[in-house]
Amino acid sequence: MAEHNDLGKWGEDEAVFYLEDKGYTIIDRDWRLGRRDLDILAYTPDGSTLVVVEVKTRTGGKYQQPEEAVTPSKMRNLAIAANAYVKECQVDKELRFDVISIVGSEHQVKSLQHLKDAFNPMLIL
Repeated sequence: MAEHNDLGKWGEDEAVFYLEDKGYTIIDRDWRLGRRDLDILAYTPDGSTLVVVEVKTRTGGKYQQPEEAVTPSKMRNLAIAANAYVKECQVDKELRFDVISIVGSEHQVKSLQHLKDAFNPMLIL
């Protein structure tokens, strides 16, 4: 596996640990629709909302902050994939899009930021 893939997998694992610690229930990971993917799908602690979590991981913050990599094009792809997931799995819950931004390496999380309700896909479609 390429080094950036290892970093991304590590970041997703850290995001899952974080979410579970906060009471979220992870229901799926790396769900794919063609070339589009959803990193993490989870229910909020109260079970009322399905959260699509996009995880962005970087080793350092000197170039672009991880959450800045969630472009309008990426948001659109997430919305399309989430729509397919909701239909396929017959989800009847509120839907929210979050971003978890992680800076660090496989040895240490330097920072983790959870941006709840990071974007509304209806504003970009």
